[in-house]
Amino acid sequence: MTTLQRLDRVVIRFAGDSGDGMQLTGDRFTSDSAAVGNDFATLPNFPAEIRAPQGTIAGVSSFQLHFADVDIHTPGDVPDVLVAMNPAALKANLRDLRRGGTIIADTNDFTKRNLTKVGYAANPLEDGSLDAYQVHPLDLTGMTVAAVADFGLGRKEASRAKNMFALGMLTWLYSRPVEGTYEFLDVKFAKKPQIRDANKAAFKAGYDFGETTESFAVRFEVAPAPLKEGLYRQITGNKALSLGLMAGAVKADLPLFLGAYPITPASDVLHELSKAKDHGVMTFQAEDEIAAVGAALGASYAGHLGVTSTSGPGMALKSETISLAVMLEQPLVVCDIQRAGPSTGMPTKTEQADLFQSLFGRHGEAPLPVLAAQSPGDCFWTALEAVRIALKYRTPVIVLTDGYLANGAEPWPVPDLEKIPAIDPRFASKPNGPDGAFLPYLRDANLARAIAVPGTAGLEHRIGGIEKADGTGNISYDPANHEKMVRLRQAKIDQIVRDVPDLVADDPDGDADVLVLGWGSTWGPIAETARRVRESGRKVATAHLRHIAPLPANTGDVLRAYRRVIVPEMNLGQLAFYLRGRYLVDVHSYSKVRGLPISPREFAPDLIDFIDGKDVR
Repeated sequence: MTTLQRLDRVVIRFAGDSGDGMQLTGDRFTSDSAAVGNDFATLPNFPAEIRAPQGTIAGVSSFQLHFADVDIHTPGDVPDVLVAMNPAALKANLRDLRRGGTIIADTNDFTKRNLTKVGYAANPLEDGSLDAYQVHPLDLTGMTVAAVADFGLGRKEASRAKNMFALGMLTWLYSRPVEGTYEFLDVKFAKKPQIRDANKAAFKAGYDFGETTESFAVRFEVAPAPLKEGLYRQITGNKALSLGLMAGAVKADLPLFLGAYPITPASDVLHELSKAKDHGVMTFQAEDEIAAVGAALGASYAGHLGVTSTSGPGMALKSETISLAVMLEQPLVVCDIQRAGPSTGMPTKTEQADLFQSLFGRHGEAPLPVLAAQSPGDCFWTALEAVRIALKYRTPVIVLTDGYLANGAEPWPVPDLEKIPAIDPRFASKPNGPDGAFLPYLRDANLARAIAVPGTAGLEHRIGGIEKADGTGNISYDPANHEKMVRLRQAKIDQIVRDVPDLVADDPDGDADVLVLGWGSTWGPIAETARRVRESGRKVATAHLRHIAPLPANTGDVLRAYRRVIVPEMNLGQLAFYLRGRYLVDVHSYSKVRGLPISPREFAPDLIDFIDGKDVR
């Protein structure tokens, strides 16, 4: 008889070939967990190739989900359950599974050929090498083919539904609702009723197998998390970023124009915004990165909210046009969804190594604001803030997210758009100079120049990339004027700090002497690491930066208030280098560049050593 056991959290990883539907399976399980009311965080991990080599470790695609009845910050670093569709999936992921964890393996693919392909001399499901785990060898493919036998599919096509069989089985095992998956399949395969019905049959067969088999002696349940009251939805970083840009355009009462070239992991921003034509959004898929940013800047000049999205390689190509936007002092939002580099690097893996490029990667003195989102849901608010700054200060703004945030998901409280303050683009409507002239570089109290939409009667003017005279915007090669304009452009960016909230340290006892300072997607791993370290009896403070340029006004004071400061980053210490130069504080760097988020399992003991006075890297 199956017993019901209540758990506070579970980490599941689905793994198989890149064509086995692991991303879809994980996403569906996540949606069902959201419906239950769990807090959750996800980590999709897949190869860059459209169709990676079957049965190889390089071709393994996985989706990890951490769901809980408490507030969580990471997708978990030690899976409790591994669903392995073939030997490659088992071998690639076994090292991460906790001792005593559960393995559900599809025996159909554990053939001699597939075992040899990944270096197994014997079948690990049979040779005792997995005795430290709870192993459930099941013929998922065979049971799937049998379940869909009435639908007239060939074996190859029928076997593709094995991910639905596995999903059904896990849905039963962890007491998830079934209605959402049935509704999803009805919509996804509405025009393919045979495939729809086969997948529904496979899902039901998996659920029924879990309910009737003696393989599982325990069924599990994870109660809803005590989330703040409100309307929630499952959201990824790229989706949230897109909605934030749309919200900014709505609050500014401007049409949104996105100029973009498809590039992993930023392409979903283009995909999402292309669906919003009925909301005043225009998307332009350009022939290259340079054309994309040029079109976005042109749209901004024409009175739209100009946006471009890309990743590291595209940022390098866009740098000249971003410099032009700095010289024009024209609003522009540049979204860099970072990935592992340099060059092509690892397109589907995450990294934070574009910080230097964002801060300094332009010719001449070309300052601009740089913001970084800390979680998938925070991408919305960071994008909205970028729109506000771009329009208020007449400047390009760089928004940094990364592949981890872009593809990861979490519960997101849907904001009330009416409560978000309006953004006034403050376009000029009448002459602002003597004798009825329009002076495009006459500045307001924010040092922001006057902007007139082309075609506004009486406000004809000229702008361009050549240095311009203060006020009039006329071409000028005067040395004193150039220095004045360089300093004015810098001063304008510097005074954005008036709108930047002070940096706040989370120090529960108020007497920690070690500070962990993060930026971007390290927020979740830092929060979880700090929790574990505090449970060990050590004291540690944490703080996180959204505004990296300009930094909060009190950043130096916060850094100097602690005996030791450590900055975890998915690069070789770029923020740490920047802070040392700005504040002459001995900031220590903790670097990981593996294409994966920083692991609290590794960072926690290293942070304990750091608190105890040891050097760590």
